Amino acid sequence: MTVQSTSPRAGGYARGRATREEILDAAMRLFGDVGYHTTSLRDVAARVGISHPGLLHHFPTKAALLEAVLQRRDEVDGTAFDDDVATSGDFLEALARLADRNAARPGIVELYATLSAEATSPEHPAHDYFRARYVRVLAQTTAAFEALQSEGRLRPGLDAATAARLSVAGMDGLQVQWLMAADAPDGRVDMAAAIRALHASLLTDLTGV
Repeated sequence: MTVQSTSPRAGGYARGRATREEILDAAMRLFGDVGYHTTSLRDVAARVGISHPGLLHHFPTKAALLEAVLQRRDEVDGTAFDDDVATSGDFLEALARLADRNAARPGIVELYATLSAEATSPEHPAHDYFRARYVRVLAQTTAAFEALQSEGRLRPGLDAATAARLSVAGMDGLQVQWLMAADAPDGRVDMAAAIRALHASLLTDLTGV
């Protein structure tokens, strides 16, 4: 008979993982609410309810914490996006579904909008991350429009690279408008519907209507 037991080391590891996740959640909210530069590691530690040295055990610098927050967002969004592409077979529809998911996660949208604006400065620790991200996203979106162009579905006179830039600009711009309209009397913009309309305007109407 084999007796199974949970070692103190295993229990400590599980607690450490749980604390790390709490730190990432708190940092994500604070970075989105007040910005990266305004937030201190002590602020994050206080939000979680741990000591400053306790937080440093998991993340020795604020830059390391920011990198982990961004990686976590990419992992979650990347998995969901790939699943949408696989199920729908449509890259542009997957983008619209991503916009729809974002509408249910205002903290994530605010984090991205705040950090991407701050990171335009070359001195910002996330500058290289966002530059690389835009290169990657533009390449993926351009490839999607090139495939549509080869099928005769891209509007005449419009090249795939320009269509991709319009799509990425639309996604990012709609997020800012959505955040700014939190208290608007007519409600927030439907980001998914708006991005679908934008994409439709870039494609040839194959219905003949």
